[in-house]
Amino acid sequence: MHILFLTDNFPPENNAPANRTFDHAKEWVSNGHKVTVITCVPNFPAGKVYKGYKNKIYQTEQMSGIRVIRVWTFISANSGFLLRICDFISFMVSSFFAGIFVRKVDVIVGTSPQFFTACAAFLLGLIRRRPYIFELRDLWPDSLKAVGVLRNRYILIILESLELFLYRKALKIVCVTQSFRDNLVGRGIESGKIHVVKNGVDNSRFYPRKKDQKLLSSLNLDGKFVIGYIGTHGMAHGLETILQSAKLLQKTELNDQVRFLFVGSGSEKNYLINLSKRLNLKNIVFLDSVSRIEMPRYLSLVDVSIIHLKKTDLFKTVIPSKLFECMAMGIPVLHGVEGESSDIVKKYMVGMLFSQGDETSLTLEIQKIYRDQSLLSEFKGNAIKASRHFDRKMMAEKMLSVFVETGVKINSRFHRGL
Repeated sequence: MHILFLTDNFPPENNAPANRTFDHAKEWVSNGHKVTVITCVPNFPAGKVYKGYKNKIYQTEQMSGIRVIRVWTFISANSGFLLRICDFISFMVSSFFAGIFVRKVDVIVGTSPQFFTACAAFLLGLIRRRPYIFELRDLWPDSLKAVGVLRNRYILIILESLELFLYRKALKIVCVTQSFRDNLVGRGIESGKIHVVKNGVDNSRFYPRKKDQKLLSSLNLDGKFVIGYIGTHGMAHGLETILQSAKLLQKTELNDQVRFLFVGSGSEKNYLINLSKRLNLKNIVFLDSVSRIEMPRYLSLVDVSIIHLKKTDLFKTVIPSKLFECMAMGIPVLHGVEGESSDIVKKYMVGMLFSQGDETSLTLEIQKIYRDQSLLSEFKGNAIKASRHFDRKMMAEKMLSVFVETGVKINSRFHRGL
């Protein structure tokens, strides 16, 4: 089978959509299938082209047996709604034209978070008479509404109408949470074509390891209890709650023992650094994003990881992918996200919950887990065992089975109903 996969995030970018697609595609190739990925030049999240790349109209490369086609896009930093929309639409157009010339395709996949990529996949499926599959990673544009980026009622109505159209026209939908599936079924999408393939973790890269002593010393974290936030610093994450907790801890006896480590980039990064200065925080270290290869090295420094999102009903439906990476490395979590992801934390007993947006609640849980080393050890062991249920190879095979079910056998009769 030849899988054509459209995504505007792909390595060397190091975010959840890029890593999921790359890990899955590698597994599909290892199972004897051909995979072509159409993407843009790496630029996320700063909106700057990575070293060694140029924003050309069309270029190709091979990555782990995957044919990667990179197309020109209007590049914008991960901030500003209108500029980001221009970025998304330019990729939709460029990826569509590039996809026309990919030969002998059996199935076409378009992935979110935003759905303009799925628009290109739908149009390619229509023209090429091949099945179009929507991989749903975010309920967009609801996520824009949730963080206050988009408030215009009429634009929301247009975007939501397009969203539902793309769901209906997809032969299959692969979503990353059960909550997403329930949302779509509740909005009239046929349940039989919706499959849940959760995010997972590459256990060959993320596994328990000793702290990297050289890195620990370079960051002046020797002998400290390190609380980590590693990931995107965006509007959805509400990271000012962690900074306010750091301020509270500075007033306790744990001031000298605890350090907060922030690793990543995003639209709120500068705001958070400036807020840290205004709060006169001395217990925080900010670092920029690190490469996919380096990520486990930095995670090795972390004693406890914080996962947090702003308090909205929409975020009850998501499962942050960093949860699985922490579990695989045996890192207990302090989890500030209600809903499906908190159910995982409770079911497998891999950490403690705190109230979203509540720095006092977070501070109390930090003090509790710091003082109870037996509980910390229990969470570590539970996390390692639980991560085996979310191995990315298993998830890739599950998604591949959807493609096989959809693919070659029905291509000859596909789109007759359009």
